Amino acid sequence: MEIQVIIVEDDPEIRDWLVDVLNSAAGIRCVVSYPDAESCILNYKNFSPDIVIMDIHLPGINGIECIKKIKPLNPGVQFIMFTVFEDDEKVFDSLCAGASGYILKNTSPQRLVSAIRELHKGGSPMSSSIARKVINSFQKPQSISNTFNRLTPREKELLDLLAKGYRYKEIADMLSISIETVRTHIRNIYDKLQVQSRTEALNKIFPREQ
Repeated sequence: MEIQVIIVEDDPEIRDWLVDVLNSAAGIRCVVSYPDAESCILNYKNFSPDIVIMDIHLPGINGIECIKKIKPLNPGVQFIMFTVFEDDEKVFDSLCAGASGYILKNTSPQRLVSAIRELHKGGSPMSSSIARKVINSFQKPQSISNTFNRLTPREKELLDLLAKGYRYKEIADMLSISIETVRTHIRNIYDKLQVQSRTEALNKIFPREQ
């Protein structure tokens, strides 16, 4: 069964190159490509992709915001960023929005195809420089580790799902609990971490490298 892919990329040369690379690979097919996030959002319900390749810097709505808008429509779809940006903030924001992979535009065609297959099998492909940044961002000072250890296993599970960009309803469905129970756990997490929002909680537990 073919891996169905949507491409969102504003550069026409890169977009055409991506289409050619994917359609030349066995078992992968680009079902549609868009030059901007708005077009993708408008037409997304017409397709059932397995994977979306998303540029970050797009005219109008950027790729990170696009993921936030369309991921809830089909939480099972996997997103991989394909971008020139290597800075920590873009990486962190992309992963929090729901991306499962992060590949730089200087990646070879072979590595790109491999990344798509790896993502489809449940992996999280990343360029080596990006993987290093992610590892560094998760190396927490001892005081933060102590704070994290105050959370119950269920609270840690919820925090992990929040970090992956899932909404309360999605978390409730995944854990077979009510939305109100999710809200109660989130309030307890915020109280223990002494924060007021999802962003503050994630930044406290997963601080970005300065």
